[in-house]
Amino acid sequence: MYSHYGELCTEFYDLSKPLGYSTGDVDYYLDRLSNVKGKVLEVGCGSGRVLIPLLQAGVQIDGIDNSCAMLEACRKRCEQLKLNPLLIEGEMHSFSLDARYEAIIIPGGSFQLIEEREKAVAALKQFNKHLVPGGKLILDLFLPTDFNANAISTRTLETPQQEVLVLEDRRIEVNLIEQKTVSLLKYEKWKDGALLQSELQRFAVSWYGLQEFELLLEKAGFHQISQSADYTFGQKVVNANQMITFEATS
Repeated sequence: MYSHYGELCTEFYDLSKPLGYSTGDVDYYLDRLSNVKGKVLEVGCGSGRVLIPLLQAGVQIDGIDNSCAMLEACRKRCEQLKLNPLLIEGEMHSFSLDARYEAIIIPGGSFQLIEEREKAVAALKQFNKHLVPGGKLILDLFLPTDFNANAISTRTLETPQQEVLVLEDRRIEVNLIEQKTVSLLKYEKWKDGALLQSELQRFAVSWYGLQEFELLLEKAGFHQISQSADYTFGQKVVNANQMITFEATS
């Protein structure tokens, strides 16, 4: 069985993207949420890279993720900082909460981890269902530019305990019809030449055309849809290397 954002994956993520790490998204989301006075939900909150800075800035934000390891790391970080957000385990396409939010955010392209189109449509409908009338959905998407079906890359990081974390990313599928890539991620932890722990993860990423995604948002009941490039609101998308942020109203 493959792991799913397990302990090693979480540890590697937190070392490579520690609190304070931003691609411009943290400041962007703070700005776009500046007029939101009610509660916000981050879907795919992971270990809190975005959620925690927003909490520290005074945003009333809950988090949901489908990885127990990521949520546990987020809880520990929050406890150290004396923060106490509501953190929920759940899937993007099937979660059900009593609360309704003024905004739902999904930074970093996490929405693209949904592999099946039916589940992606279901997720968008869930987001709309959990927003107050007039609430905002803000999410990031990116377009793939590397379609090498045999791509292999390796990264290593050293832990504070003088262990070595190794991540091997091996592409095993490029499906242009279904618009997805699939990689096999192998995480290993070593110390003094001995393998301490390993995890194997199947990692699928879906992508969407810009007009295609607008149509999916409309199908899910959203309107007033906008696109922005590289975390500058209203900036036009002009090339495939840019991060694209969609904003839509329920």
